[in-house]
Amino acid sequence: MTTDKARDLVPATPTRSRALTAPEFHQLAQVPPTTDWFANIDNPNTRRAYRNDLQEFMGFVGIVTPAELRLVTRAHVLAWRKDLERRELAGATVRRKLAALSSLFEYLCERNAVPTNSVKGVKRPKVESYEGKTSALGNAQARHLLRLPVGDSLKCLRDRALLSVLLYHGLRRQEVSSLTVSAIHQRRGMPHLQVHGKGGKIRNIPMHSGSHELLTDYLEASGQASDKAGPLFRPIRNNRTGELHRALSPDGIYKIVRGYTTELGVPSGAHVMRATAATNALEHEADIAKVQEWLGHADISTTRMYDRRKSRPEDSPTFKVNY
Repeated sequence: MTTDKARDLVPATPTRSRALTAPEFHQLAQVPPTTDWFANIDNPNTRRAYRNDLQEFMGFVGIVTPAELRLVTRAHVLAWRKDLERRELAGATVRRKLAALSSLFEYLCERNAVPTNSVKGVKRPKVESYEGKTSALGNAQARHLLRLPVGDSLKCLRDRALLSVLLYHGLRRQEVSSLTVSAIHQRRGMPHLQVHGKGGKIRNIPMHSGSHELLTDYLEASGQASDKAGPLFRPIRNNRTGELHRALSPDGIYKIVRGYTTELGVPSGAHVMRATAATNALEHEADIAKVQEWLGHADISTTRMYDRRKSRPEDSPTFKVNY
Protein backbone atom coordinates (compact mmCIF):
# COMPACT_ATOMS: atom_id res chain seq x y z
CA MET A 1 0.00 0.00 0.00
CA THR A 2 1.42 3.39 -0.93
CA THR A 3 1.90 6.06 1.67
CA ASP A 4 -0.81 8.21 0.05
CA LYS A 5 -3.35 5.37 0.18
CA ALA A 6 -2.49 4.61 3.79
CA ARG A 7 -2.91 8.29 4.62
CA ASP A 8 -6.36 8.23 3.03
CA LEU A 9 -7.49 5.55 5.52
CA VAL A 10 -6.53 7.64 8.56
CA PRO A 11 -8.80 10.59 9.47
CA ALA A 12 -6.95 13.86 9.29
CA THR A 13 -8.76 15.15 12.40
CA PRO A 14 -10.22 13.29 15.39
CA THR A 15 -13.89 12.38 14.95
CA ARG A 16 -14.49 12.62 18.71
CA SER A 17 -14.62 15.81 20.71
CA ARG A 18 -11.91 14.39 22.97
CA ALA A 19 -9.33 11.75 22.08
CA LEU A 20 -7.61 9.44 24.56
CA THR A 21 -4.27 10.67 25.79
CA ALA A 22 -1.26 8.40 25.34
CA PRO A 23 -1.19 7.40 29.06
CA GLU A 24 -4.93 6.65 28.96
CA PHE A 25 -4.48 4.51 25.84
CA HIS A 26 -1.71 2.42 27.39
CA GLN A 27 -3.58 2.12 30.70
CA LEU A 28 -6.63 0.69 28.94
CA ALA A 29 -4.47 -1.61 26.81
CA GLN A 30 -3.03 -3.09 29.99
CA VAL A 31 -6.42 -3.98 31.53
CA PRO A 32 -6.32 -7.77 32.12
CA PRO A 33 -8.87 -9.75 30.06
CA THR A 34 -10.21 -11.22 33.30
CA THR A 35 -11.21 -7.72 34.42
CA ASP A 36 -12.99 -7.18 31.10
CA TRP A 37 -14.82 -10.47 31.57
CA PHE A 38 -16.08 -9.52 35.02
CA ALA A 39 -17.15 -6.10 33.74
CA ASN A 40 -19.32 -7.75 31.07
CA ILE A 41 -21.35 -9.67 33.69
CA ASP A 42 -24.23 -7.30 34.39
CA ASN A 43 -26.00 -9.17 37.18
CA PRO A 44 -24.23 -8.44 40.51
CA ASN A 45 -25.28 -11.78 42.03
CA THR A 46 -23.89 -13.72 39.06
CA ARG A 47 -20.72 -11.63 39.13
CA ARG A 48 -20.24 -12.33 42.85
CA ALA A 49 -20.86 -16.08 42.44
CA TYR A 50 -18.52 -16.35 39.45
CA ARG A 51 -15.81 -14.36 41.24
CA ASN A 52 -16.00 -16.74 44.21
CA ASP A 53 -15.88 -19.77 41.89
CA LEU A 54 -12.83 -18.44 40.07
CA GLN A 55 -11.02 -17.60 43.33
CA GLU A 56 -11.79 -21.10 44.58
CA PHE A 57 -10.32 -22.68 41.43
CA MET A 58 -7.21 -20.49 41.55
CA GLY A 59 -6.71 -21.39 45.19
CA PHE A 60 -7.07 -25.10 44.41
CA VAL A 61 -4.49 -25.14 41.62
CA GLY A 62 -2.18 -22.63 43.31
CA ILE A 63 -2.54 -19.77 40.83
CA VAL A 64 -1.57 -16.37 42.22
CA THR A 65 -2.04 -14.06 39.22
CA PRO A 66 -4.60 -14.16 36.38
CA ALA A 67 -1.72 -14.38 33.90
CA GLU A 68 -1.04 -17.93 35.14
CA LEU A 69 -4.41 -19.07 33.76
CA ARG A 70 -2.66 -19.71 30.43
CA LEU A 71 -0.82 -22.60 32.12
CA VAL A 72 -4.03 -24.38 33.11
CA THR A 73 -4.68 -27.71 31.37
CA ARG A 74 -7.68 -30.01 31.28
CA ALA A 75 -5.95 -32.18 33.90
CA HIS A 76 -6.16 -29.29 36.38
CA VAL A 77 -9.87 -28.82 35.66
CA LEU A 78 -10.56 -32.56 36.03
CA ALA A 79 -8.73 -32.60 39.35
CA TRP A 80 -10.86 -29.68 40.56
CA ARG A 81 -14.06 -31.40 39.42
CA LYS A 82 -13.02 -34.53 41.31
CA ASP A 83 -12.42 -32.45 44.43
CA LEU A 84 -15.85 -30.79 44.09
CA GLU A 85 -17.46 -34.22 43.83
CA ARG A 86 -15.45 -35.46 46.82
CA ARG A 87 -16.94 -32.62 48.85
CA GLU A 88 -20.38 -33.92 47.85
CA LEU A 89 -21.56 -30.59 46.46
CA ALA A 90 -24.91 -30.56 44.71
CA GLY A 91 -24.77 -31.35 41.01
CA ALA A 92 -26.21 -27.92 40.16
CA THR A 93 -23.42 -26.24 42.17
CA VAL A 94 -20.71 -28.21 40.38
CA ARG A 95 -22.30 -27.35 37.04
CA ARG A 96 -22.33 -23.66 37.90
CA LYS A 97 -18.70 -23.62 39.00
CA LEU A 98 -17.56 -25.37 35.82
CA ALA A 99 -19.77 -23.08 33.74
CA ALA A 100 -18.17 -20.03 35.36
CA LEU A 101 -14.68 -21.30 34.60
CA SER A 102 -15.64 -22.26 31.04
CA SER A 103 -17.17 -18.84 30.43
CA LEU A 104 -13.95 -17.15 31.51
CA PHE A 105 -11.72 -19.40 29.38
CA GLU A 106 -13.98 -18.93 26.35
CA TYR A 107 -13.59 -15.18 26.70
CA LEU A 108 -9.83 -15.47 27.18
CA CYS A 109 -9.64 -17.57 24.01
CA GLU A 110 -11.48 -14.87 22.06
CA ARG A 111 -8.94 -12.34 23.35
CA ASN A 112 -6.03 -14.67 22.49
CA ALA A 113 -4.98 -14.54 26.15
CA VAL A 114 -4.95 -18.37 26.39
CA PRO A 115 -4.43 -20.92 23.60
CA THR A 116 -7.43 -23.17 24.37
CA ASN A 117 -10.47 -23.49 26.59
CA SER A 118 -9.26 -26.15 29.03
CA VAL A 119 -12.77 -26.61 30.43
CA LYS A 120 -14.33 -27.48 27.08
CA GLY A 121 -15.30 -31.13 26.95
CA VAL A 122 -15.08 -31.65 30.72
CA LYS A 123 -18.26 -33.50 31.65
CA ARG A 124 -20.61 -31.84 34.08
CA PRO A 125 -23.17 -33.52 36.35
CA LYS A 126 -26.43 -34.26 34.61
CA VAL A 127 -29.42 -32.09 35.35
CA GLU A 128 -31.25 -33.86 38.15
CA SER A 129 -34.62 -32.66 36.94
CA TYR A 130 -36.01 -30.22 34.43
CA GLU A 131 -38.55 -29.18 37.04
CA GLY A 132 -37.73 -26.13 39.12
CA LYS A 133 -36.82 -26.53 42.78
CA THR A 134 -39.20 -23.76 43.86
CA SER A 135 -42.67 -25.13 44.54
CA ALA A 136 -45.57 -23.12 43.18
CA LEU A 137 -48.61 -22.20 45.24
CA GLY A 138 -51.93 -23.75 44.39
CA ASN A 139 -54.73 -21.57 43.03
CA ALA A 140 -56.59 -21.50 46.34
CA GLN A 141 -53.40 -20.58 48.20
CA ALA A 142 -52.67 -17.75 45.77
CA ARG A 143 -56.19 -16.33 46.18
CA HIS A 144 -55.89 -16.57 49.96
CA LEU A 145 -52.48 -14.87 49.91
CA LEU A 146 -53.87 -11.90 47.98
CA ARG A 147 -56.53 -11.43 50.68
CA LEU A 148 -54.14 -11.50 53.66
CA PRO A 149 -53.35 -7.74 53.81
CA VAL A 150 -56.64 -6.71 55.46
CA GLY A 151 -57.60 -3.09 55.99
CA ASP A 152 -57.39 0.34 54.39
CA SER A 153 -54.05 1.40 55.83
CA LEU A 154 -51.36 2.55 53.41
CA LYS A 155 -49.30 -0.54 54.27
CA CYS A 156 -52.18 -2.87 53.40
CA LEU A 157 -52.85 -1.00 50.15
CA ARG A 158 -49.16 -1.23 49.20
CA ASP A 159 -48.82 -4.89 50.15
CA ARG A 160 -51.95 -5.94 48.26
CA ALA A 161 -50.62 -4.17 45.17
CA LEU A 162 -47.16 -5.68 45.66
CA LEU A 163 -48.44 -9.25 46.03
CA SER A 164 -50.70 -8.79 43.02
CA VAL A 165 -47.86 -7.49 40.82
CA LEU A 166 -45.73 -10.49 41.79
CA LEU A 167 -48.46 -13.12 41.36
CA TYR A 168 -49.91 -11.81 38.11
CA HIS A 169 -46.76 -10.73 36.29
CA GLY A 170 -44.01 -13.13 37.41
CA LEU A 171 -41.41 -10.45 38.12
CA ARG A 172 -38.14 -10.97 39.95
CA ARG A 173 -37.89 -9.07 43.24
CA GLN A 174 -35.01 -6.99 41.83
CA GLU A 175 -37.26 -6.02 38.92
CA VAL A 176 -40.06 -5.02 41.30
CA SER A 177 -37.62 -2.99 43.40
CA SER A 178 -36.49 -1.02 40.33
CA LEU A 179 -40.03 -0.15 39.15
CA THR A 180 -40.81 3.57 39.06
CA VAL A 181 -44.22 5.22 38.99
CA SER A 182 -43.68 5.97 35.30
CA ALA A 183 -43.28 2.22 34.67
CA ILE A 184 -47.09 2.16 34.54
CA HIS A 185 -47.91 3.42 31.05
CA GLN A 186 -50.35 2.95 28.20
CA ARG A 187 -49.59 0.94 25.08
CA ARG A 188 -52.27 0.46 22.42
CA GLY A 189 -54.91 1.59 24.89
CA MET A 190 -53.91 -0.92 27.59
CA PRO A 191 -51.97 -0.33 30.82
CA HIS A 192 -48.50 -1.91 30.79
CA LEU A 193 -45.56 -2.25 33.16
CA GLN A 194 -42.12 -1.39 31.81
CA VAL A 195 -39.71 -3.82 33.44
CA HIS A 196 -35.92 -3.55 33.47
CA GLY A 197 -34.70 -7.14 33.56
CA LYS A 198 -31.40 -9.00 33.56
CA GLY A 199 -28.77 -7.95 31.07
CA GLY A 200 -30.30 -4.49 30.74
CA LYS A 201 -33.22 -5.89 28.73
CA ILE A 202 -36.49 -3.99 28.87
CA ARG A 203 -39.84 -5.69 28.44
CA ASN A 204 -43.31 -4.16 28.46
CA ILE A 205 -45.83 -6.42 30.16
CA PRO A 206 -49.61 -5.92 29.87
CA MET A 207 -51.02 -5.36 33.34
CA HIS A 208 -53.69 -7.49 34.94
CA SER A 209 -56.78 -5.34 35.52
CA GLY A 210 -56.90 -6.25 39.22
CA SER A 211 -53.27 -5.26 39.72
CA HIS A 212 -53.79 -1.99 37.89
CA GLU A 213 -56.73 -1.15 40.15
CA LEU A 214 -54.80 -2.01 43.32
CA LEU A 215 -51.80 0.07 42.17
CA THR A 216 -54.06 3.03 41.39
CA ASP A 217 -55.59 2.89 44.88
CA TYR A 218 -52.13 2.65 46.48
CA LEU A 219 -50.68 5.56 44.48
CA GLU A 220 -53.67 7.80 45.22
CA ALA A 221 -53.51 7.05 48.95
CA SER A 222 -49.73 7.57 49.12
CA GLY A 223 -49.74 10.76 47.03
CA GLN A 224 -47.02 9.30 44.78
CA ALA A 225 -49.00 9.33 41.53
CA SER A 226 -47.42 12.58 40.30
CA ASP A 227 -43.86 11.54 41.23
CA LYS A 228 -43.22 9.77 37.94
CA ALA A 229 -39.48 9.33 38.44
CA GLY A 230 -39.87 8.06 42.00
CA PRO A 231 -39.88 4.39 43.01
CA LEU A 232 -43.22 2.62 42.80
CA PHE A 233 -42.94 0.61 46.02
CA ARG A 234 -41.51 2.46 49.03
CA PRO A 235 -41.22 2.04 52.79
CA ILE A 236 -44.32 3.12 54.72
CA ARG A 237 -42.94 4.05 58.12
CA ASN A 238 -39.74 5.72 59.18
CA ASN A 239 -36.64 3.58 59.22
CA ARG A 240 -33.03 3.77 60.27
CA THR A 241 -32.11 6.05 57.37
CA GLY A 242 -35.22 8.20 57.59
CA GLU A 243 -35.54 7.97 53.79
CA LEU A 244 -39.08 7.22 52.71
CA HIS A 245 -38.54 8.25 49.09
CA ARG A 246 -36.20 5.38 48.28
CA ALA A 247 -37.37 2.10 46.78
CA LEU A 248 -38.12 -1.02 48.76
CA SER A 249 -34.97 -3.13 48.46
CA PRO A 250 -35.09 -6.69 47.07
CA ASP A 251 -34.44 -7.90 50.62
CA GLY A 252 -37.30 -5.75 51.88
CA ILE A 253 -39.63 -7.30 49.29
CA TYR A 254 -38.44 -10.77 50.32
CA LYS A 255 -39.27 -10.05 53.98
CA ILE A 256 -42.74 -8.74 53.12
CA VAL A 257 -43.55 -11.83 51.05
CA ARG A 258 -42.01 -14.12 53.67
CA GLY A 259 -44.26 -12.60 56.32
CA TYR A 260 -47.44 -13.24 54.37
CA THR A 261 -46.47 -16.72 53.16
CA THR A 262 -45.62 -17.66 56.75
CA GLU A 263 -49.08 -16.50 57.75
CA LEU A 264 -50.42 -18.63 54.90
CA GLY A 265 -48.57 -21.64 56.34
CA VAL A 266 -46.03 -22.06 53.54
CA PRO A 267 -43.08 -19.82 54.51
CA SER A 268 -41.20 -18.91 51.34
CA GLY A 269 -39.58 -16.01 49.52
CA ALA A 270 -40.57 -13.88 46.57
CA HIS A 271 -39.40 -16.43 44.01
CA VAL A 272 -42.35 -18.68 44.88
CA MET A 273 -44.58 -15.94 43.44
CA ARG A 274 -42.69 -16.03 40.14
CA ALA A 275 -42.89 -19.83 40.06
CA THR A 276 -46.61 -19.66 40.80
CA ALA A 277 -47.28 -17.15 38.02
CA ALA A 278 -45.29 -19.14 35.45
CA THR A 279 -46.80 -22.48 36.45
CA ASN A 280 -50.33 -21.09 36.42
CA ALA A 281 -49.90 -19.45 33.01
CA LEU A 282 -48.57 -22.69 31.48
CA GLU A 283 -51.32 -24.79 33.07
CA HIS A 284 -53.85 -22.48 31.43
CA GLU A 285 -52.33 -23.18 28.01
CA ALA A 286 -50.16 -20.08 27.62
CA ASP A 287 -47.64 -20.50 24.80
CA ILE A 288 -44.30 -21.44 26.37
CA ALA A 289 -42.35 -19.12 24.03
CA LYS A 290 -44.54 -16.21 25.14
CA VAL A 291 -44.06 -17.21 28.79
CA GLN A 292 -40.30 -17.19 28.19
CA GLU A 293 -40.48 -13.63 26.88
CA TRP A 294 -42.89 -12.64 29.67
CA LEU A 295 -40.50 -13.89 32.36
CA GLY A 296 -37.42 -12.45 30.67
CA HIS A 297 -35.64 -15.79 30.30
CA ALA A 298 -32.69 -15.90 27.90
CA ASP A 299 -33.09 -19.66 27.39
CA ILE A 300 -36.41 -21.48 26.99
CA SER A 301 -35.01 -24.45 28.95
CA THR A 302 -35.25 -22.25 32.06
CA THR A 303 -38.93 -21.65 31.32
CA ARG A 304 -39.53 -25.38 30.94
CA MET A 305 -38.61 -25.88 34.59
CA TYR A 306 -41.95 -24.28 35.45
CA ASP A 307 -43.91 -26.54 33.10
CA ARG A 308 -45.52 -29.04 35.45
CA ARG A 309 -48.41 -29.98 33.18
CA LYS A 310 -47.17 -33.57 32.89
CA SER A 311 -46.83 -34.04 36.64
CA ARG A 312 -50.01 -32.53 38.09
CA PRO A 313 -51.10 -34.51 41.17
CA GLU A 314 -54.74 -34.53 40.03
CA ASP A 315 -53.70 -36.37 36.85
CA SER A 316 -51.99 -39.21 38.74
CA PRO A 317 -53.18 -42.79 38.09
CA THR A 318 -53.73 -42.92 41.86
CA PHE A 319 -57.05 -41.21 41.30
CA LYS A 320 -58.00 -43.62 38.52
CA VAL A 321 -57.86 -46.65 40.81
CA ASN A 322 -61.38 -47.78 41.71
CA TYR A 323 -61.87 -50.98 43.71
